[in-house]
Amino acid sequence: MWSSRTVRQGHNSTDRPYQQSGFTLIELMISLILGLIISAAAMQVYIINVKTSSIQASGSELQDASVFGLQQLERKVRLANLGNPETQITSATNKGGVVLTAANLGIATTPYTGMGYLTRRAGDSRGGTNGWTGISNIKDVPSDQLTIQYTNITGSRMNDCEGSTVELNDTVVERYFLRQKTDDTSSGDIKNLVLACDAGRVNLVGGVTELTDFGGIGQEFIANVDQFKVLLGMHFTKGANAGKMMYLPSSAYMKITDDKPAITAIKMGLIAHGSTPIVGSEDQTKFLLLGQDNTLETDTTRKNQVRNTYETTTLLRNARVVNIDTSLKPQ
Repeated sequence: MWSSRTVRQGHNSTDRPYQQSGFTLIELMISLILGLIISAAAMQVYIINVKTSSIQASGSELQDASVFGLQQLERKVRLANLGNPETQITSATNKGGVVLTAANLGIATTPYTGMGYLTRRAGDSRGGTNGWTGISNIKDVPSDQLTIQYTNITGSRMNDCEGSTVELNDTVVERYFLRQKTDDTSSGDIKNLVLACDAGRVNLVGGVTELTDFGGIGQEFIANVDQFKVLLGMHFTKGANAGKMMYLPSSAYMKITDDKPAITAIKMGLIAHGSTPIVGSEDQTKFLLLGQDNTLETDTTRKNQVRNTYETTTLLRNARVVNIDTSLKPQ
């Protein structure tokens, strides 16, 4: 006979319950927070490195385009009035180094319709709108235009600002102005502007002065320029300001009706920017240039770029003021 017996699984003292190892919720939260802190620090280091690299690249562009370009502009302006026996430059000086009027070009009898190609500032009362438009990226402050003239008497060939050869005794007229870059497709208020130079020749044909190869869009001279301003430095020999040096815009100079002072220097200023956007920074929007406040145009398409102002004063080595003491009489 079979006997029934209950079989039980005995509990041995050596048996252990099954345990599964892992992280607690608090440990996971701490790990997550530490990971976020490390990631944020790494991202911050990355952003700083990218920003530093962008600033260095943009600064290098500014130095190449603006500083070196401005030096070349100074070198060109120093040629003004070269070869002219008349050393006192005014708006009436024939072949005058700073071209303000048709008389400076030697056009005295025939009406000249290209006044917009001469030295100009907003407010000038001289007619003509061709050439200069005053375009700039500064709110309510147009840019200026500078036109100079010189004759090659150096004894060797020269090059004008567009790279063309200037033969011996050729008279050159050059104008410096802002215009849009030829391939600019920007649609906002901020345009891609360049300081351009347009060079031509002044010739006397049959007793009549003619300008050739002048009045075009010119050659790009300095890139990424937002504003270009010009002041004329003049030496007063008469009146209350006798013996003083003063800098005035061309519009103010042209309003002087009696005894216009001779122009002996040119002060130029420009606002330029680099083309490399700066990650994580804001645009500088306010600038002081040649004593005038400037505010950048508001434009939602504008990229964050490094901007800077540059000013230079160039003495005209071919322009002199000779004071003659009339009280001295020969013995």
